[in-house]
Amino acid sequence: MNRNDKDFMAQRIRAQYVEKEATELDELRELDAKVKRPANVFAYVFGSISAIIMGAGMSVIMTDFGEYLNISNTMVTGIVVGGIGLIMALVNYPIYKGILNSRKKKYSGKILELSDKIMKKN
Repeated sequence: MNRNDKDFMAQRIRAQYVEKEATELDELRELDAKVKRPANVFAYVFGSISAIIMGAGMSVIMTDFGEYLNISNTMVTGIVVGGIGLIMALVNYPIYKGILNSRKKKYSGKILELSDKIMKKN
């Protein structure tokens, strides 16, 4: 390694340990994440649960799982369970948008004020 490479590596490692000053842009990023994070977490969790329920309905129909549960008519039970999972998956996006829009309304004033402040400085 030549001298420039060593200096570059040393600077990269050093930068990880130097305390950074919190800037207005960092605060704006945190506010943006604060708006989006709850809606995203809900959508991922609720969507995963609905996919599992829909898959369980398909499993009842397509495998011997229904017989182990002593279900006499696996087709109807599987369709009902799968339908519930499908409905949950369909309503996931409108619920996500509702949560996101309510969070946007709550924090829009702070975000617009801070972004205006940042843009006027530049």
